[in-house]
Amino acid sequence: MDAQMNGHTDIPVLGSLYPDRQLRARCTDERITVSLNDLPRLELLLQPASAHVLLGNINHLAGDDDRQTHYLLGACEAAFIRTSGLDELRLSITTPHATVDALLAGGLFHRVAQDTVICSAHSLWQQPLPWLHKGSTPAFPQHHVKTGSSRHPLRPTPARGALYSRFIPWLGQTLTLEQADPDRDLAAFNRWMNSPRVAQFWEEEGSLEQHRAYLQKQLDDPHTLPLIGRFDGQAFGYFEVYWAKEDRIAPFYDAEDYDRGLHLLVGEETFRGKAFYTAWFSSICHYLFLDDPRTQRIVCEPRHDNQRQIANFDRSGFAKVKHFDFPHKRALLVMLSRERFFFDRLYTPLDAVQPSHEGTIA
Repeated sequence: MDAQMNGHTDIPVLGSLYPDRQLRARCTDERITVSLNDLPRLELLLQPASAHVLLGNINHLAGDDDRQTHYLLGACEAAFIRTSGLDELRLSITTPHATVDALLAGGLFHRVAQDTVICSAHSLWQQPLPWLHKGSTPAFPQHHVKTGSSRHPLRPTPARGALYSRFIPWLGQTLTLEQADPDRDLAAFNRWMNSPRVAQFWEEEGSLEQHRAYLQKQLDDPHTLPLIGRFDGQAFGYFEVYWAKEDRIAPFYDAEDYDRGLHLLVGEETFRGKAFYTAWFSSICHYLFLDDPRTQRIVCEPRHDNQRQIANFDRSGFAKVKHFDFPHKRALLVMLSRERFFFDRLYTPLDAVQPSHEGTIA
């Protein structure tokens, strides 16, 4: 993939920590300037080294150590968002720097010479802090328990509210994944489930009371996590995330302890289409791989005749494993590996869509 500028010059960064877009990176070919509440805090001078490598020099960095970490991480995020196909950002470090040392320890950077550190695409996109609202919280301790006949790790209780945020450059909008709230989301969920397009495959038509009970059941089940997706605050879809080891899918393949799976629907017609699909589907997969670094695979089991969804899985890097029979449907098992997701950069399929003009400085 050749490195290409995607047209965005004003990019909100670290949405997990700055959900109101207070932290922004203004980008040109020569520099990235990171500002907090419109006050410049970091200037990174840039120079292309090759088609896939940028050289950077820190010209100005203000604030305490924690804030400096945010500014430098935000600059890296902006560089890789703006330049699709970028492999490395090489930073020249002429003096010892506590912020750089902290990012080396956290795995964002690795040192290749005494005065040079590298931020690679692989390391950046596996960092939780820019996108996960729980930040860099360590993985939940492993402690095996039994549910019925299934032996599996004890699962963490997810935080309420927003769990993941990501600025989508080709839309100029921020995508957020939030834990479903029956009081807040019931009306939309009920309308989506009763639409003929959704009901054809979900088969969950019902009343408000039935759907409140459905959502509460998912919230009470430690192996599932019901999520509402939003673009700039507007709800558009429902995602039901589950741990595969204790799910009904486990008997049909060799499930590993941290495999994740999901069911999904887009309820709002205005958010259908390639530009939105590439945004929300790559983001939900990104969230699942970030949520626990031990997750190596995502599995899904679409109905065998849902050709549109199967084609989307295929385009998104999922391998077709096999057909199998649930009691209620014939399904196709599809699977995406962590290695393929990050190695093939399936988090940013920018070549599939054109960038929007929104968010671009004229």
